[in-house]
Amino acid sequence: MSEYQYYEFAAIDCALTDAEMAQLRAVSTRAEITPFGFMNHYEWGDLKADPADWMRCYFDAFVYTANWCSCRLALRVPRSTFRKAELEPFSGGSRLTIEAGDEHWIFDWSLEESEDYNRFGAEAGHGWMRRLAPLRDELLRGDLRSLYLGWLAAADDICDDVLEPQVPPGLLDLSLAQQALVDFIEVDPDMLAAAAMGSGQTVNDDSAQAAGINAWLVGWSREEMVAMLKLIAQGQGREAERRIRSGHAAWLKAHHPLSATSEPRRTVGLLCELSQLESGMRLAREAEERERQEADRREQREATLRLLMADVAQRWAVVDALAQRGSASGYEQAVRAVADLAEGYALTSSPKAFDRALRNLVVRHATRGALLRRLTAAGLWSG
Repeated sequence: MSEYQYYEFAAIDCALTDAEMAQLRAVSTRAEITPFGFMNHYEWGDLKADPADWMRCYFDAFVYTANWCSCRLALRVPRSTFRKAELEPFSGGSRLTIEAGDEHWIFDWSLEESEDYNRFGAEAGHGWMRRLAPLRDELLRGDLRSLYLGWLAAADDICDDVLEPQVPPGLLDLSLAQQALVDFIEVDPDMLAAAAMGSGQTVNDDSAQAAGINAWLVGWSREEMVAMLKLIAQGQGREAERRIRSGHAAWLKAHHPLSATSEPRRTVGLLCELSQLESGMRLAREAEERERQEADRREQREATLRLLMADVAQRWAVVDALAQRGSASGYEQAVRAVADLAEGYALTSSPKAFDRALRNLVVRHATRGALLRRLTAAGLWSG
């Protein structure tokens, strides 16, 4: 299999200029480049630039996948969004790095190896940006769950006595983008379930959110509203949306901070122990579910067989007609029908009654060697 790498960058806060797009085009002649992003894939070569440099200079989001089971997500937010002290507990792991620039924080989640070869062999990278980019808006609102997930993904590589970051609320109710991040960097589900034991709830009530938006709008001045309307009228709707969303996120973070749970922080060792317990309970639940599904399957199968045996003479007549066709397809259908009848007799009558009925069929078609061979191969007839 040839190599495959997929690169996608998105400019969210500020569209690329013509000069910036020309700089990107000088790096790649066949990439899809717009004022809002860059997208390309490579089968043999590679991007002739450092994605980290592009994130510092041009873009707010970056997604990368490679078919050797590696992937990466980077998001850039204004430096004013977080204080350094808020972010320090999440750094130090192998799956999440945090870079502080003069004007931005750059968060970089990565997965360097995976055992899910089918996933990386099948996916082409398209679609991940759409699923993961909303994490940036969540970060702008002060939602730290994506950072905790990045730390948690590498917990197995951290010393047992290291304390976890303060657990953010809502790990039991992840957003769609956070669920996508769990899939993207392959957060262990049992470790996540263990971590969520110490997480509080978030408020997702629609009426409360609507009331919050109304409270935010009350604080707008007439000049601010006019400025947004002018941008829209001038065809700069994207810039207006960017300013509105950024302003709302900043207001939310200031007025409704997502405070961490008051639960004590746990060590990595304790989280691993809780994860093992969760794994055992999950396996038990899965076994119970398999048993339930198997019981349902048996019940449905028995109902089908009882219906079949309610008119058993007609069923044998059908088998006889299939055998008389003298074709391979007819013989195969006849054998499948006989196999169903064998189950039906075992359930409602007796194997001896089935043997007598089958012998009568074989006597009538004794010259059809292909049919007899199929019955023998299916274990239905021994001669």
